[in-house]
Amino acid sequence: MNTRILNTTLIAALLGATGAAHAGPGYGDEFTVRARVVASTPIYETINEPRRECWTETVGYETRSSGTGSGGAILGAIAGGLLGSTVGKGDGRVAAAAVGAATGAVVGDRMGSRPRYETVPQQVERCRTSDNFRQVLAGYDVRYRFQDREYSTRLPYDPGNWVTLNVRFTVAEDAPPGRWHSGRNKWND
Repeated sequence: MNTRILNTTLIAALLGATGAAHAGPGYGDEFTVRARVVASTPIYETINEPRRECWTETVGYETRSSGTGSGGAILGAIAGGLLGSTVGKGDGRVAAAAVGAATGAVVGDRMGSRPRYETVPQQVERCRTSDNFRQVLAGYDVRYRFQDREYSTRLPYDPGNWVTLNVRFTVAEDAPPGRWHSGRNKWND
């Protein structure tokens, strides 16, 4: 019987103190009240969304050409033969032309077989990943006052000036007999 009177008294005190209570669903010992918000501080989290950037560059690199063509030897032989035919008389001219053609072919072949270098442009894709940090609103740390006590919680939204509380009374099984809390920091016998 004392528990019922205690519950009824506390409910009446809460209803009178807040002026904004609603009957909740279910049991008669459950309802909602509004409490005054003392502070609401936004909480931000830093998140990283890395970004990959790619671009194409033109780079040059050298390739070695073997130069094994017979064009140098042929030109050398012709040039050496013409040059050799101008030297000497009679059969000596023919021999000089033959020696000149052979020498020209050897020299022309060596000149033609020298490696040649040529620059060939090449397209290369290059990529890099860079950090992309940004601030995201994670919620609000809210402090509110209820029955002359201050409480705090974290909410996903800004509650404004008031926060709605669900109030539910249950019997304390382990409470000492004969004493009860009046709600104003006093213990009564």
